[in-house]
Amino acid sequence: MNFFLAGLCILITGGLMAWLLRRESVGLIGAIMGPLMALLAPIQAWRHGKALSISMPWNVPYGSFFLEIDALSAFFLAPILAISALGALYGFEYLIPYRNKRNLRSVWFFYNILVASMMIVVTAKNGILFLTAWETMALASFFLVIFEAERPETLNAGWSYLIASHMGTACLLVLFIWLGRLNGTLDFNGFGVAGAREAGFMFLLAVLGFGIKAGFFPLHVWLPEAHPAAPSHVSALMSGVMVKTGIYGLLQVYLLLGPGPAWWGWLLISIGALSGLFGALFALAQHDLKRLLAYSSVENIGIIALGLGLGMLGRTLNDPFLATLGFCGGLLHVLNHGLFKSLLFLSAGAVVHVTGTRDMERLGGLIKRIPWTAALFLLGAMAISGLPPLNGFVSEFLILLGAFRGISSLSPQVVAASATSIASLALIGGLAIACFIRAFGVSFLGEPRAKRAQGAHEVRWPMLFPMVVLAAGCLMVGIGSPWLDRPLTLVVAAISGQQSGQFLADSIPSLLSLTMLGTGFLVLVALLAGFRIWLLHGRPVEEALTWDCGYARPSSRMQYTASSFAQPLMNFFAAITGSTTRFKPLDRFYPVAAEFTTATPDIARTRLFDPVFRKVRHALMKLRWIQHGHPQLYVLYIAITLLTLFLWKLG
Repeated sequence: MNFFLAGLCILITGGLMAWLLRRESVGLIGAIMGPLMALLAPIQAWRHGKALSISMPWNVPYGSFFLEIDALSAFFLAPILAISALGALYGFEYLIPYRNKRNLRSVWFFYNILVASMMIVVTAKNGILFLTAWETMALASFFLVIFEAERPETLNAGWSYLIASHMGTACLLVLFIWLGRLNGTLDFNGFGVAGAREAGFMFLLAVLGFGIKAGFFPLHVWLPEAHPAAPSHVSALMSGVMVKTGIYGLLQVYLLLGPGPAWWGWLLISIGALSGLFGALFALAQHDLKRLLAYSSVENIGIIALGLGLGMLGRTLNDPFLATLGFCGGLLHVLNHGLFKSLLFLSAGAVVHVTGTRDMERLGGLIKRIPWTAALFLLGAMAISGLPPLNGFVSEFLILLGAFRGISSLSPQVVAASATSIASLALIGGLAIACFIRAFGVSFLGEPRAKRAQGAHEVRWPMLFPMVVLAAGCLMVGIGSPWLDRPLTLVVAAISGQQSGQFLADSIPSLLSLTMLGTGFLVLVALLAGFRIWLLHGRPVEEALTWDCGYARPSSRMQYTASSFAQPLMNFFAAITGSTTRFKPLDRFYPVAAEFTTATPDIARTRLFDPVFRKVRHALMKLRWIQHGHPQLYVLYIAITLLTLFLWKLG
């Protein structure tokens, strides 16, 4: 634990010194060196195959400074540390245009505090310590989200996120108080549950509390508001790893409660199917590139929930193959999503950095102007679409393999769950491919639609290097996935309570064959591209118009827009998404103008949360008479409350 504690101290000290000394470089050094130092701790835990822990008394009732890096913590801790260090390097260059407009010391202070709080969240083994770190994580990320607080939409996004975070924390507070009252301690190693009914209610509280942070549908409404508003390196950190703390918390509670009834697994499968489907549909409808990526996170959280739901159901119904592959696929997708979603957010940030816009309708033609960023975004888009041999394919393949095996089960529940998961993944995968073909095609191909896109230039190496590392990670995890069995086996064994190495080993030959086939295809493409370059080397290359079908002077308006590309699919699903179309048709042979736009509101927000909050606000407005503005009355309210609590305690 020495490396972990040293890294934690470096992070916090770097953030504080950046604030006090007003030196961004100090914050940057802390944000890079701290995670790299702490990264040695999970590596050490994996090498020795045993947990690392530290426990010290804390002068807080029921509290203790109890940290432990076990198999589950190490699996979540490693991507947090790696991605936060890469994001810090990227962010130093990304924030240069703001240097003369804002005091950036607060950015580095809150960035370092956010990383430190996430480190404690995934290692804390005491309820008070966990909730303290959880709230610190929420507050630090809130101040990063409202970085551009002068924009009303940014401020609204920040408040939406803070309210959602506190609603989740309220559920978790009830959960831990309940566990503490049952067991007389808030240390995780002292938790136990008296009955199945209590365990069921606690699991529901965990799904609500952690599901808000993870972005489960329909609890996701803060996510597409907050992630686009934050600086891009913060968006990558929040979407790539911070939302996964919700998945970690849910698994941690599942470990504390023990295997539950079958409806636990069914609940997660249902949430996963809905999150994946609606996340992909709403991503497909977006015009804002970063908002598209935010909705895509909801989709991928759905895939993770599908895998974990299958794993829980397999464990309950004593189907070790389904349990192993479900948990393996879900957990591996946690890692994979951290890699390719961080890559995509950083690539989108590079686009914003050089064009000044996130609106895909104003982009286009960027592949010729920022070829490295375009290639890296394309690789991330292929990975998130589940194409072999990249990492996104591997985790989805494991979930599908477990589901296909479940189809042959004698249990009707396993068959139904497996069929639901297969159908959901097939539909989610198709929509994801359409979404990212649209995102890449409209943003990078064709002709520029705005002057800023015409004058774009490639970003410098501090922004490119983190993207290259993440792209290499997508390739390495994808190609090397057959050899990731040891860390996966350790984590799955901790969750499922059984040795799963044999079941995972049985799946490796199929995975290896598909991975090698995909790798061979990529190598062939690279060889052909190299052969073409060799053939053209030293020869004059000229560009000329091909047959243009009568369009001698094409413009950017003579190409698909983001709206027109998505229109057929959005029309097909309009009944469930509420999509609307605004169309001004051509009315002459030489039209002056034509217009076509689509709008897809988030139905969870417009049909569920907005009406509820309007009614709550209306009800609370009736209590304004309590607020007189006289301090004496407020003191009286406090005294009455304390007296009431005292009498209740005596009774």
